Amino acid sequence: MRILAGIRRSLEPTRPRVAGNFGPGAGRLQVPRNSGFCLTLFSCLALSRAFAGDSGSVSESQKKFIGELAAKSRSAQSENAAVIPGVDGWLFLSSDIRFLSVGQFWGADAAKVSRAHKPESADPIPAIVDFHDQLKKRGVELLLMPVPPKAAIYPEKILPDVDLHGETAAPYLARFYDEFRKHEIDVVDLAPVFLQNHAGEHGPVFCKTDTHWSGFGCVLAAQTIKEKIREKLAGQPRKDYAAEWKETTIKGDLGDLARPAAKKIEPEKIVIRTVSDKETGAAINPDPNSPLLIIGDSHTLVFHDFLGEKSGLLDQVAYETGFAPDLIGTRGSGATSVRVSLYRRARKDSGYLAKKKVIVWCFAAREFTESDQGWDKVPVGQ
Repeated sequence: MRILAGIRRSLEPTRPRVAGNFGPGAGRLQVPRNSGFCLTLFSCLALSRAFAGDSGSVSESQKKFIGELAAKSRSAQSENAAVIPGVDGWLFLSSDIRFLSVGQFWGADAAKVSRAHKPESADPIPAIVDFHDQLKKRGVELLLMPVPPKAAIYPEKILPDVDLHGETAAPYLARFYDEFRKHEIDVVDLAPVFLQNHAGEHGPVFCKTDTHWSGFGCVLAAQTIKEKIREKLAGQPRKDYAAEWKETTIKGDLGDLARPAAKKIEPEKIVIRTVSDKETGAAINPDPNSPLLIIGDSHTLVFHDFLGEKSGLLDQVAYETGFAPDLIGTRGSGATSVRVSLYRRARKDSGYLAKKKVIVWCFAAREFTESDQGWDKVPVGQ
């Protein structure tokens, strides 16, 4: 129930959670690495602009989609509903839908649509740019990796009658990322990779009844990280890990968040990839001395700390890169509170940040507007 509380009270300060040890999984099927992923990734990166569309305009199809999402969001708000049902058993977090429906949400428009308690912390850009600049001065590179809203990847599951004609369901988000690129911030946009693997061999990239990406989506994110840091951390010693796919059953958090009168949600079967030490079968622990640090919300913990074991982002990145990253994850917001956790870690250990070369900041994209704490500037260390 802790994860449900984290969703209901999106940005309340929470204790950072660091992944722990788990026993070996059972009933697994050995499969090889996805050797064709590199080609897929480079294709997706090249096509990212095509997915974004014309950054200077919103098409009639996109306007219709956004307008109908806004109507669903207003209806959910009036009924105090945290979940909006889609088709074929898909469920969507109402705050995700609201985020996609508000239009431009940065700059002068931020305070109009943000749920931040303080208007001065409504705009995400100043805080993120400041975080990037602080890290850069310390020789640390930032990879900003927001997780796309589920409805942006599966728009047909929330509005089956609206045809986007192949255009992105999140045009403002694509435009927003361009703002960061102006500041030379490396944005890892997962949308092209997720869209190209929309119906992959291991199922959808998002869980149907949970707020998080699926086991397959988590693997794709890790493979994307690997390609981004391949040259940056080329000299890091490698270790052999074993990976096996297996089917598991989860009780998605959206089922518990749905209104009592809603139809009972059955447990969902998904496929996850478990990763372990090849020699001992042991689980992977965060490495505080690693040059790679992953920070963020529950997307950094799912399938490792809850809903599964040995199958989270930490595990998948270790398998893909050959070394374990460090991790600072939170069950709550990945916006401001996780940066506070990083500051506390760095304050406790004065040499902590000196060990880091790359920080991957991963959190749900809805945080750009749905964070009630907002986007405060936070020092990275003393």
